[in-house]
Formats: sequence, structure tokens, C-alpha cells
Amino acid sequence: MFAFLQGLTLMVLHACGFASVKTRPNQMENTTTKSFYDFKLTSLDGKEEISMERYKGKKVLLVNVASKCGLTPQYKELQQLHEKHGDKVVILGFPANDFMGQEPGTNDQIGEFCQKNYGVSFQMFAKIGVKGSDQHPLYQWLSQKEQNGWNAQSPDWNFAKYLVSEKGELLNFFPARTLPMSAEILAAVQ
Repeated sequence: MFAFLQGLTLMVLHACGFASVKTRPNQMENTTTKSFYDFKLTSLDGKEEISMERYKGKKVLLVNVASKCGLTPQYKELQQLHEKHGDKVVILGFPANDFMGQEPGTNDQIGEFCQKNYGVSFQMFAKIGVKGSDQHPLYQWLSQKEQNGWNAQSPDWNFAKYLVSEKGELLNFFPARTLPMSAEILAAVQ
């Protein structure tokens, strides 16, 4: 019944033009060349290199974030999602300055901003490139179907979201304007 309601919700949202969510097809077009679990990134405070293997067996929502964007208030909902559904999905934030210079700060400034304004307690990472010539290999994997098996969508703006399964497979792409506590995301993380 839940799967039926999830499908019905997404169908209605698509029909009404409220969503352009991309979902992993049942049959992947290509096999992946690298696993999600092969990546390691530096924590925002620079004190730790974190392997994505840490998240094996959990759904993971990866979000490219920025502090000076009209969508920055999404931090509030990301924190709510983390607090209310952290048992179902891990939230990972990746600051990036790729969209109109809306994340110009240092990692320390970003951390201070997130804590002071939104009480962010989900895992944040050091600033990276999520598109273009300095795109981080993780974001290459997320946005190149030759690597992830089906999706060719790069982040469309700050706060684009990618959902990875408990097995490390890319499941969904959610455009930047899809709110973290939206029906689409809540249905996908269940």
C-alpha cells in the first residue's frame, strides 16, 4: 500500500508540474565504474577524512549547500529531516561556491553560520566543486550515468539533492527547489 501511495503522490506532483524528480529505473542502463563507498571526503572542521563506507546499510541524502542563497532557509528543513527521520536517512551537506558565488566563506565561516542560524548537527564537509571543471569525483559519480548507472543530472542550483540507497546505489535526484520535508523526499526515505 505504501509503494502505491508513494507512486501516486509522485505521479500527481509530476502531472501538476510541482516536481521534476528523477528516480532510478528498475533496470540500470550501465554498470557503475566506482562505488559510492569508495569516496572519502574531509569534514567541515578539517579534522577527519570520512569514508562513505561509514554509511553502509543506511539511506543517504547528499545536498550541495550555500549560505548566501535564496534557498538557504532549506537548512532548517534539512535539520528537521535529520532530527525526525535520522533513523531512516543520513543527511550530508557539501558547501559549494558554484552558483553565482553564493558560498564565498571559509569552512570555519560556513560552520559558524550553519550552527548560529540553523543549529545544524548533521554531517557537513569541506567546501568542494559540484559542477564544472573542478567538480569533485563524488559529484562526478552522482551526475554521470557512466559512473552511477542511470543519472546524468548535475546539480541545478544550490540545495540539489541526491538519494543513495542502503546498498550504495543512486536512487533519486531532487531539484534544488524540492524541499527537504516535501512529500517526495519523505516518501523516498521511508
